[in-house]
Amino acid sequence: MTHILTRRTALAAALAAGFGTARAQAPAPVRLVVPFTPGTGIDLIARQIGPPLAEKLGRPVVVENKAGASGNIGTQDVVRSAPDGSTLLVTVNTLVMNRALYPKAGFDPLTDLEPVSLTSWGQLLLVVSKASGLQTAAELIARAKAQPGRLNYASPGAGTPHHLAMELVKNQARVFVTHVPYRGTAPAVTDLLAGTVDVMFLPIHVALQHVRAGSLKALAISADKPHPLLPDVPPLRQLGLGELDVEMWFGVMAPKGTPRPLVQRLNAELKGILERPEIRTAFETQGMVPAHSTPEAFGALVQRDAERWAQLIKAQGIHAE
Repeated sequence: MTHILTRRTALAAALAAGFGTARAQAPAPVRLVVPFTPGTGIDLIARQIGPPLAEKLGRPVVVENKAGASGNIGTQDVVRSAPDGSTLLVTVNTLVMNRALYPKAGFDPLTDLEPVSLTSWGQLLLVVSKASGLQTAAELIARAKAQPGRLNYASPGAGTPHHLAMELVKNQARVFVTHVPYRGTAPAVTDLLAGTVDVMFLPIHVALQHVRAGSLKALAISADKPHPLLPDVPPLRQLGLGELDVEMWFGVMAPKGTPRPLVQRLNAELKGILERPEIRTAFETQGMVPAHSTPEAFGALVQRDAERWAQLIKAQGIHAE
């Protein structure tokens, strides 16, 4: 009986510590860990949901950027944190791509993290340099078939959505385009603008200014239909190469073992935040669509995506570089 009461007392303490009760001392902040650098899509999400989440939870919320190892460093920080609601991971589908690329990372995102909620979907644009002279995605595939390996494509690094999206196109079209990995998006975009590399997948919020300025040409978008920000850019499915869904999902996770009441509370608060018009506007102007889900539905999505990208990584013989 004493053991049961101790467990109940511990849970009550976790709930109180997690979301603040009337206490004399100020509550400790909730950390939103972003495993990538400031200015990325994940960072934007964290900084948009942070202030209203602090308001709802009655305690400060701080965004911490812990970049490195393709997101593994920040993710591991959360995995090792106490499951008491004080540390959360704001992540993207790179999380499950890394699972197949870094089997010795020291954690498994499918078993060591607790899904809280989906926050949004983001599309990738297939863009080319002006120097390439390419005008359509069909032209890109035709040139790649005629001159295997002659075209090259950039990515911010092995295992990123930008990288695996192009590998999916290569796999479906049965073409070879040389991969040129960079350490981050900024240097890759710099070389793409200069014509040093020919093609790249980029999130809309990164590519938009360059496409509108005419310095990059957008050939296709990774969505079922054109995006309102770029209505003239056709979907990848126009190539007739089968399933080419390379949309990015974004979401929030907690350390494994976080009490279910905390997860449900966070999920409910995020639902209300994502429904706010100002949040929707902030997301949409960056090319992202707000989306909410139950923890269970988000977990199922993560599982499916992990299996899908693991199959592609194996088929293409991709290794972390």
